[in-house]
Amino acid sequence: MSLQDKRQALLDDLMVLPDAEERFTYLLQKARKFPPMDTGLKTPGRLLPGCVSQLWLHIELRDGRCWFQMDADAMISKGIAAVVCGFYQGETPADILAVEPDFLAEAGLTQVLSANRSNALTSLRRRIKAFAEACIAGEVTAN
Repeated sequence: MSLQDKRQALLDDLMVLPDAEERFTYLLQKARKFPPMDTGLKTPGRLLPGCVSQLWLHIELRDGRCWFQMDADAMISKGIAAVVCGFYQGETPADILAVEPDFLAEAGLTQVLSANRSNALTSLRRRIKAFAEACIAGEVTAN
């Protein structure tokens, strides 16, 4: 499934939800379903800056595609990260750089996030983009 197809599927899921509360429930469901992060990967270097809650992100390059593990101590932050990481899961670095997760704003989620959660989303996207850029620059070796 292409990123555009994934984007549309996520928008379809979110847009049928009548209000922000239902969309937050959707995020909580995504948080619970995202595979747990290996405990040994929860290191200070994997913590995202700018988050009040703790949000860890680990990205690997395998066979030219990016794979994510993440976890957070706050369920909304974890849900946001689960949606974004799930969106980019298994995609190439070039595709990750080409497509922004703008569906979150289009679905009205970013408008109802607290400043701290917005910071977490920005930090998450920044880290994912930096990893993809490093892959393209040849600074990351595949596992």
